[in-house]
Amino acid sequence: MPGALERALRPGYRGEGRGDGARAVEREAETPGEVVLILPYPLSANRYWASRVAKINGVLMPLTYVTSDAKAYKQEVAWAAKAAGVSKPMLGRVAVDVRLYPARPADWAKRAAKDPIGWDDTVRCIDLDNARKVLYDALKGIVFEDDRWVREDSAKRMEPDGEARVIVTVRKMIAPPAPQGSLL
Repeated sequence: MPGALERALRPGYRGEGRGDGARAVEREAETPGEVVLILPYPLSANRYWASRVAKINGVLMPLTYVTSDAKAYKQEVAWAAKAAGVSKPMLGRVAVDVRLYPARPADWAKRAAKDPIGWDDTVRCIDLDNARKVLYDALKGIVFEDDRWVREDSAKRMEPDGEARVIVTVRKMIAPPAPQGSLL
């Protein structure tokens, strides 16, 4: 039997029923063309994936797996997507924009007074490439079908302005028209 999260993420899910034993009518909602999600700050790749060596059929094999922290993060992403109206993943090509906001440190004003232009360079922050890897894995199957469909991506580390977070915009892309057969 699927878990509550899996049931809640099904297209058209409307709850367990009306109390009289009848099931709620399920209908598919249309996938929006653009989704903006404000998500918790992503885990580092080292906390998202872990590796170990296991003996399989008498042979030592390295295994990489998703950690329990990663599963919890993916569940938070799923709930945020559901709250934003996402009922099923976007199919086909997508563009993804990532805005990463590290936490503003308590001594930010002192740092800014000392170096007004580059004070935020000293703030601890996950690097953009690892943030994207973690986010794409967490969004896969929830907001978009698979990260192989990401055709455009952009990412920017923002100046810390308070709480650590990441703002992700996923936009469905229209496939370019097929070339005329006579041109091939």
